Order: sequence, then structure tokens, then C-alpha cells
Amino acid sequence: MANRIFAAVLLVVTLGYAVIAFTAIKAPFQYDPLGPESWPRILSIVAILCLLVILWKPDDEAFDVTRKVWFRLTAAVAMLFGYAELYEPLGFILSTILFGTILSAMLGAPLLRALGFGVAAGVAGWLLCVTLMDLNLPEGELIAPLFETHQQGES
Repeated sequence: MANRIFAAVLLVVTLGYAVIAFTAIKAPFQYDPLGPESWPRILSIVAILCLLVILWKPDDEAFDVTRKVWFRLTAAVAMLFGYAELYEPLGFILSTILFGTILSAMLGAPLLRALGFGVAAGVAGWLLCVTLMDLNLPEGELIAPLFETHQQGES
């Protein structure tokens, strides 16, 4: 029953997303056939079909979640909000290291491995986004002035 309730609520949200995708998203030009207008439309159609399948035939298994699991889910959502808030002030690398380390530790990784995962995710993610995808990621409002004063002192 819980999966039907979840699917019904998510279906309402997805229908709203589909209305926006088909009416409000207008790109002045597209470089390829699957440009900025097509992907939201495709996503909304696939999501609606999947949710209709869940509503039509849900799983037979009971949805039993312990208090510990609810706490972890709530903590993960709170950490995502924290990551979004710290993204600009700390920059991509530091906020990703912090988020990855805490999430890994919360999921049971030993502290040293969790820190290793956080550092690897932050550095590798930055290298991937900046070098391969040519994206501009925030350096961090709190961190960037330290590097600027250090660079000015060298010149």
C-alpha cells in the first residue's frame, strides 16, 4: 500500500513537471535533436509510465522500515540540503569531500576509508567536470580569498 501512495504522490509531481516540460521550456535553438527541450519531455513520459506501472501492480512484499533506516534517510536528505548550502561558500571540492566522507561513514565505512572516498570523489569529480566537461565549478567564497592573497604575495 505504501508504494501505491508514494507512486500516486510522485505521479502528481511528475504530471506538474510534464506540464512545465511541454509548455514552458522553450529553447531558442538546439544543436542536436535531443536538446534542452527533448530531455525533460522524455524524462516526464518515462517517469509517468513507470509510476503508472507501480500503481497498477505494486510489489507484494510488505514495506517495513526500522527506526534506524528512517533516521539514515532523514539524515541523508538533511546532508543533501547541507551540501547544497555549502556548495558555494566551500566550493565543489571541499563540500564534496565533506559530504562524501560523512555519508560513507554513516553507511558503515571505517573513518579512514570514508575520508579516502570523500577525497577521491571531490578531486576526481572536480577533474572530470573541469577538464573533460569544461564546466565552471565554484572555488569557494571562503577558500578563494586565501589563494588570491597568497598569489598576490608571490608576484
